Amino acid sequence: MCGIIGIVAHQEVNQSLFDGLTVLQHRGQDAAGIVTCENGRLFLRKDNGLVRDVFHTRHMIRLKGNMGIGHVRYPTAGCSSSAEAQPFYVNSPFGITLAHNGNLTNAEQLKEELFREDLRHINTDSDSEVLLNVFAHELQACGKLTIDREDIFNAVAGVHRRCRGAYAVVAMITGYGIVGFRDPYGIRPVVFGRRTGEKGVEAIIASESVAIDALGFERLRDIEPGEAVFIDLDGEVHSRQCATHPSYAPCIFEHVYFARPDSFIDSISVYKSRLRMGEMLAHKILQVFPGHDIDVVIPIPDTSRTTALQLSHELGLKYREGFVKNRYIGRTFIMPGQKQRRKSVRQKLNAIDLEFRDKNVLLVDDSIVRGTTSKQIIQMAREAGAKKVYFASAAPPVRYPNVYGIDMPSVNELIGHNRNEEQIAEAIGADWLVYQELDDLIRAVQKGNPHIARFDTSCFDGNYVTGDVTEEYLKQLEERRNDDAKALCDVDDDVVIDLYNNK
Repeated sequence: MCGIIGIVAHQEVNQSLFDGLTVLQHRGQDAAGIVTCENGRLFLRKDNGLVRDVFHTRHMIRLKGNMGIGHVRYPTAGCSSSAEAQPFYVNSPFGITLAHNGNLTNAEQLKEELFREDLRHINTDSDSEVLLNVFAHELQACGKLTIDREDIFNAVAGVHRRCRGAYAVVAMITGYGIVGFRDPYGIRPVVFGRRTGEKGVEAIIASESVAIDALGFERLRDIEPGEAVFIDLDGEVHSRQCATHPSYAPCIFEHVYFARPDSFIDSISVYKSRLRMGEMLAHKILQVFPGHDIDVVIPIPDTSRTTALQLSHELGLKYREGFVKNRYIGRTFIMPGQKQRRKSVRQKLNAIDLEFRDKNVLLVDDSIVRGTTSKQIIQMAREAGAKKVYFASAAPPVRYPNVYGIDMPSVNELIGHNRNEEQIAEAIGADWLVYQELDDLIRAVQKGNPHIARFDTSCFDGNYVTGDVTEEYLKQLEERRNDDAKALCDVDDDVVIDLYNNK
């Protein structure tokens, strides 16, 4: 999962891109990058680390220009290397830079095609570089010295014909503007907006509406599945549907965990969808455990707070903050490597003993993936004096890997795979465990936009919306993504050269 942003303005955009990436930092904490354009020249800075650590004053000064794109990354496979930090760049045609959120399911096939047929070289293991080269080749195929927006839209249509999987993209074409586009299923989110400044219209594309709001732009709408939105150098916005058979199927896990609660995704308030998750989860508790003896509801910060608040209201129980979070520790779910996740849980959270002592507590979390964090938190609650510890998940059991850009690796590392709820409760040490029903989760999100008839729920039910995910592909993905493979990764970032001498 990553965050992307692109801005065309009438003044320097470096600070706005920095601020926008900071707002999107929750989507990735492994690497960050910005590229800007001034008078046909590109200025790039990217490296491993948080936004605040990657960009210092000396870097910001060099990021000149009124147009630029940015990216925050967390890796879904392989190594955590600055060589794969985005944006990526290709010089032909015109000079194109690209930032991508998602995962291509046919990346290996495309690499072979790019080498043998398109005569293009791929320098990293990132599927984002593959996508960039496919887009560049399709744009070059028009055979024109100068291009217009129809040529750009035709190139995006070519990307849709060749690429499979999930992709939300911002790409900057030197001398022309910025284009944003979304895969034909709209799996990964992307939204655009505009504002009118003293010198004219300015426009923005970003992963979440919160970045648009924070920078003072007006949110217009989400980019539709298969649609491309082109912002020219004057800030004017043009759009076209570029897919033959688009079909809305956005990732429901955005609402469960990834997105900020103050964002709107596909016109759905993330905050309200989480309130409805809490309401429906409370109803299930009353059905399954009608004679429960819960004394207090405590959220596991931060994502589950909204759900837990509504759940406690529906059950008529006290809501209390029982954990204090160290905000300088990253989100454990998106940390590379199980060893680092284990180490960070107790650094991240500390229990307030008086909220647990001699009480039967219901802990509420957004989801349970590997179960490592849940097990440690339950143990912390017991050490703080809880008599009984119950656990509620706002999402159904995660039983299958996500192939569309979320780091849900080997099925053997998912605690929900081949276990029932009682077995999972025993594995994490809970007195009892309750999961959200999948139909209830869908209803909780769908109520915000009834026009969306289908969501990608593959990590819960194993139904992959793109229809091209085979057992062989899942096996290959498992070999690249499991924690043992990541532990063997040893990349010397000192050999990575910044071509723009912008360290």
